[in-house]
Amino acid sequence: MTDETFHLTPHDVRAQEFQKILRGFDTMQVESFKQRVAEELDRLLRERAALDERVKNQIEQLRSFRERERAMNDALIAAQQLRSDIQAQADREAEVVLKEARAEAARIVERAADDEGAIRQRSEVAVRQLATYVASFRALLERHQGELSALEAYLEESRAYREENVRA
Repeated sequence: MTDETFHLTPHDVRAQEFQKILRGFDTMQVESFKQRVAEELDRLLRERAALDERVKNQIEQLRSFRERERAMNDALIAAQQLRSDIQAQADREAEVVLKEARAEAARIVERAADDEGAIRQRSEVAVRQLATYVASFRALLERHQGELSALEAYLEESRAYREENVRA
């Protein structure tokens, strides 16, 4: 066993065998084993002291957390009361805003109705003007169509005349 990996257990102590020599156990082996046992016990004692210190720190931290928890509970209760007060104030303000919004909405609807009437009048004028324009344009198109028909008739007569003169 190497010193870095040596960890003493009760089984190790019970299983440890020493070579017998003329006058008993090998004293070097016994001393080496005792040294390792002592080092392991020192390590365990240091570890226990460190763990005891950690437990003490954890207990202190727990006490601190409990105090914080109490303070947070008090703050939570105060916050809930504040939230209730703020909610009541917000409800009152909302009612005022809602009344103002309704009044403004009524004014907007009234203006929209007035604007709608004006737009309807302009629309009717525009429709009449469009109807007049369409009628004028139709008359113009009909006149041009008559002229086209006359030109097509003249063109047909010219073709017929050329064909007769070409045959003759």
